[in-house]
Amino acid sequence: MTKHKFSDDAAIIAFVRRHTRLFNDDASLVVTEIGDGNINFVYRVAEPGGASVIVKQALPYVRIIGEGWPLSLDRIRIEAESLVLEAEHAGEWVPEVYHYEHDLAAIIMQDLGEHQNLRHALNERRKLPLLAQHLGLFMARTLFHTSDMHLDAHQKKALVKRFINPDLCKITEDLFFLDPYCDHERNAINPPLRKAAEALWQDDRLKVEVADLKYAFLNRAEALLHGDLHSGSIFVTEQSTKVIDPEFAYFGPIGFDVGSVIGNLLLNWCGQHEQAGDAQERQDWRGWLLVQIDKLWHEFSREFSHLMAEQTIDESLQNPRWQARRMLQIWSDTLGFAGTELIRRTIGLAHVADLETIEDAARRAQCEAMALQLGRELILQRNDIHSMTELLDLVRQLND
Repeated sequence: MTKHKFSDDAAIIAFVRRHTRLFNDDASLVVTEIGDGNINFVYRVAEPGGASVIVKQALPYVRIIGEGWPLSLDRIRIEAESLVLEAEHAGEWVPEVYHYEHDLAAIIMQDLGEHQNLRHALNERRKLPLLAQHLGLFMARTLFHTSDMHLDAHQKKALVKRFINPDLCKITEDLFFLDPYCDHERNAINPPLRKAAEALWQDDRLKVEVADLKYAFLNRAEALLHGDLHSGSIFVTEQSTKVIDPEFAYFGPIGFDVGSVIGNLLLNWCGQHEQAGDAQERQDWRGWLLVQIDKLWHEFSREFSHLMAEQTIDESLQNPRWQARRMLQIWSDTLGFAGTELIRRTIGLAHVADLETIEDAARRAQCEAMALQLGRELILQRNDIHSMTELLDLVRQLND
């Protein structure tokens, strides 16, 4: 594979023309570098007033760091193949892949155009009536259809091999399960929150449970995960939802994806405590967020349970009592991984605008402390919270 990015706009345009038929031969195309991603280069190629595509290229290192942080180019193959596989079961909710080029480590895909990044939409308090339904169904269908319940042994193991992703898994292993629980140089901590972070580092009871979650992440190849399903990897309109960027995809515990989504909704809930705007508007928005979490789990669990009951091929796994137990395990994992997302986004390397846009450090620390507390409780109580009602009651208690 190449170690060099596209030399100029003309090279990008030539690549797009070779592998798509969306533009007229005489169309004047314009290339714009877009996105705020940390790892890859992303371009929009567009005919003014006409068609457009997205080109994403990987280099053998982290984009914002350079060659000092090498990274496997295989991640771009994994992303392209994940999008194609997801489209087989949930095509409504992923961008179409037009072409993947192994030698250039580049993908040409659908431009989502009018869609907005979900994190921005949440921070603007933009209500999205179909978001929870779409995400719940997307996760249920992609995760079920890549699990042992739907695939035979040879199919499943072939897919596990195809999506081995050690470089990007290592990033997750460190940023989720190591850095936030010690005084690591990669951490970024708001000074007024320092004491709360130091208390977390001394919390051995919590670290035992985090180790348990990490062990699950390392060893339980249950289904093909998106692997990085946060608000920044989702684009939305009022009627449409698109999930992008599955370069972290690998086979892991199903609850990791579900927990990542719920964790990001809870991060926004925490941040809204001190965000700008009318107090009643913020409180109403926080109530809307909790309703979305309830709806998301309802849609996911209903669809996943239905697929288990109707499409499980392994006779042993068709047992209804075992399937009920399976859902309880996913629920518990979801809570635990949501907790790790809350904590790592608060004191780890990769922070989020839901909290970072609160300019006053002391006020921001109040929201961050809320996120740390909620994350800790979700991890510790993940086997003791038995329903969505109990979860939402726990969240609301943070206001008391």
